[in-house]
Amino acid sequence: MRYGVSVRKADSGPAWRELARRSEDQGFDLLQVPDHVGWFDPFPAIAAAAGVTERLRFGTFVLNIEFWNPLLLARVAATTDIVTDGRLELGLGAGHA
Repeated sequence: MRYGVSVRKADSGPAWRELARRSEDQGFDLLQVPDHVGWFDPFPAIAAAAGVTERLRFGTFVLNIEFWNPLLLARVAATTDIVTDGRLELGLGAGHA
């Protein structure tokens, strides 16, 4: 069994990185970032969090597929997977609850 947390925003870059570190320290396995207008972009947020953690995995919860050009999505997902050392889990969906 794995445990995860879904976070949609933070007040600042340092607060975001601290949240990622704290999530890992508390034993969470996965940190997920939703894809909604008005919240921050999941890919730079995931990349920043990966830079301050070692084992925490990261996911998109879930990408609003209507927002993304398939080629550009593949590129940003591949890049994010590389900079997170393979810790990205890509979630695709309709983008609404």
